[in-house]
Amino acid sequence: MPPRSAPTARQQRLGTELRRMREDAGLSIQEAADRLGINRTHITNLELARFGVSEERVRTLAAIYACPDTAYIDALAAMTHERKGGWWEDYRGLIATGGLDLAEMEYYAASLRVVGLIHIPGLLQTEEYAQAVMGQAVPPWSPPELRRRLSHRMKRRDILDRDAPPLCSFIIHEAALHTRFGGTRVLRAQLERLLEASERENVTVRVIPLVTDGFPVAGSTVTYASGPVPQLDTVQFDSALGSMFLDAESQLRKYRGVLDHTVEVALPVEESRDLVRAVARRLR
Repeated sequence: MPPRSAPTARQQRLGTELRRMREDAGLSIQEAADRLGINRTHITNLELARFGVSEERVRTLAAIYACPDTAYIDALAAMTHERKGGWWEDYRGLIATGGLDLAEMEYYAASLRVVGLIHIPGLLQTEEYAQAVMGQAVPPWSPPELRRRLSHRMKRRDILDRDAPPLCSFIIHEAALHTRFGGTRVLRAQLERLLEASERENVTVRVIPLVTDGFPVAGSTVTYASGPVPQLDTVQFDSALGSMFLDAESQLRKYRGVLDHTVEVALPVEESRDLVRAVARRLR
């Protein structure tokens, strides 16, 4: 089997979890290779996701590492069957890999918690609003690049319409309701779309009011994606350099706390809808 030229973030995550499992067992790469009867380079390649790994190999490694968490092992084993890439692979080489990794993360998430401070989160954006937000990129994207990124963002929204969509909780700062990306008409249509989305059974929208004593979220947009087990959760946040991903337990624990505290300062669901409606009416 030839080595992968560019493993995806999810493939890398599987390799990272195999490394963590080995380190938790207190074994060196050489000791793990000796127990498995293979060359140490093979262990390194598996942990760096340079090669694929089978379910049998994952379960064998888990037994060697004496991992007692069967749910965790089953979740890792299930990841080995994801042989075919998703729709985002059609964009590989056309947009930055961070966008592909974000779409992959959202696709496999059991639930999503998203905080948006400056603009409405991408999964809830209309096409015109998304185009206006993307038009603020520095340096500006070329028209072909903008079209590709816009197409990719619109395709991401499909996870909300599938047969078993993830549970999605969106916390949006009131400032995002007033920032007129694309002008008054575009923002009004975006707020109407936001209200429609908030009526979905799998979607919760809450607003942080302008008048508040503060809240702990830093940055523009943060997404907490829950996996089938807590160890496979992932945090993604926007930065000037693109999407950043975190998955260390200390980082996950910190962001869970941050999001829990942020929810506490947000308005209840119905009051949030009332606020969005009021802002939309003033735009007419």
